[in-house]
Amino acid sequence: MGSDTTRAGPLRWTGFAGAVLLTGGAWAVLATAPPAPAPAPAPVLAAGVTGTGLLVLAWAMVGRRVLRGAAPPVAWSVRTLALWATPLLFAPPLFSRDVYSYLAQGEIAHRGLDPHLVGPRAALGTASGPGALVDGHWVDAPSPYGPLFTASARIVAALAGGGPVAGVALHRLAAVAGLVLLVAAVPRLCALSGASPAVAMWLGPGNPLVLLHLVGGVHNDALMLGLGFAGTALALEALDASRERIGRARLGAGVLLVSLGALVKLPVLAALAVIGTALARRRGATSIRRRGGAARQFVVAGIGMAVAFAAVASAVSVLTGAGLGWTRSVGTPGTLWSWMAPTNWSGFAAGALAGADVTGPLIAAGRIAGAVFTVAGIAFVLYRQLRGRIDAVPACGAVLGLIVLFGPVLHPWYLLWAVLPLAASPLTTRARTGIAAVCGVFAVLLPPLAGDHGDRPWTLVVAYATAVLVAGAVLPALLHRDRMAERAGHTGRPAV
Repeated sequence: MGSDTTRAGPLRWTGFAGAVLLTGGAWAVLATAPPAPAPAPAPVLAAGVTGTGLLVLAWAMVGRRVLRGAAPPVAWSVRTLALWATPLLFAPPLFSRDVYSYLAQGEIAHRGLDPHLVGPRAALGTASGPGALVDGHWVDAPSPYGPLFTASARIVAALAGGGPVAGVALHRLAAVAGLVLLVAAVPRLCALSGASPAVAMWLGPGNPLVLLHLVGGVHNDALMLGLGFAGTALALEALDASRERIGRARLGAGVLLVSLGALVKLPVLAALAVIGTALARRRGATSIRRRGGAARQFVVAGIGMAVAFAAVASAVSVLTGAGLGWTRSVGTPGTLWSWMAPTNWSGFAAGALAGADVTGPLIAAGRIAGAVFTVAGIAFVLYRQLRGRIDAVPACGAVLGLIVLFGPVLHPWYLLWAVLPLAASPLTTRARTGIAAVCGVFAVLLPPLAGDHGDRPWTLVVAYATAVLVAGAVLPALLHRDRMAERAGHTGRPAV
């Protein structure tokens, strides 16, 4: 183990250098770019893109060792994750402007209005202050988030006093808290599923999508996932077959945490379906083969999960003063025609061929089909889980994967909803390689700040070409040192 971590040392520092370069490049873009829609200067944008590339390259090279069976210890992975994340704590918001919407929604709530009913333009104006920073797509949109997040955003607004720097820092602190919960939850999920914690830490919390979008991008998905998967681990531990009895207190605490995660952002609520199915299977263990026994337990457990979530949601809505307005605005993200979402592709393709008039109707049809596939797929996964043909942890990944794949909107960080539980599942090497490849592509798909400054295509071409050249120069050196260290390990000589 010690030699493995020594050999992986240059990879650790390559990733750190990438995070530093990304952070510096992002600040340089903001400092040197003319007002939008003028393009950011190509050299400074190239620095940010190159930093992203180096970070992803270092992660992929660590994964090369992990998938060959030379995974470093979990403690090394946690320290490396902390090292790579540190520069990103001081970066401007990366890859999206969603955190500015959080600031505006918190300010609206702080002023005594309901951000689930009124958008930033109407409540705050866009000439100055928090409303001026909100992305144009969301300036009139009500908040799609739950009452727990609204309450936390209101607290941030009160503490930051309307200052965007302090506000971003506080929201990033909440994202880091979610990441800490994830780091604690993943090994426990691995213990339940039989997966390798070292592999799961690399593919899960160490994933560049986590670093770039949850830490760098300051997305509230970090808090949603941290609470949700910490609760999932607690609940599934309470239902583990090795326990003589169901741990009711632990189960209740797990359901509470998942519910709180869903009151940040709703998708992680799907984990309650998996927990309910695990409960039905555990309670019906003696009658699971009887006619209708499993179905009855499944229905009872499902009703119990629904009642528990409704109770938590009602209590949080009352205690935070948010009311139930949030239930009417959870579909706000669906108003965006996301080009990454497969359900929208048929509409975009038809619109390009036949005109814009057909785009909207076909996107609507694609989303209806996606909803049908999602419901049918989740029912199939839960049926297999109930029958013992798939364990709870991979079932959670599969259910959330269906929601991501067939949902109306897809952003790179949405992949983490499914990737994190799948990382803690006993998958084949081929499956892990495929997941890692998709994550790597999505990690470099968007430039750090290009979308904020209307960059022309040639600027992006220069930036990505620079990143490819730098990665091409660094990769042979890393591979050479890896081979030398591997030979040293075989011959018993110390790794250099």
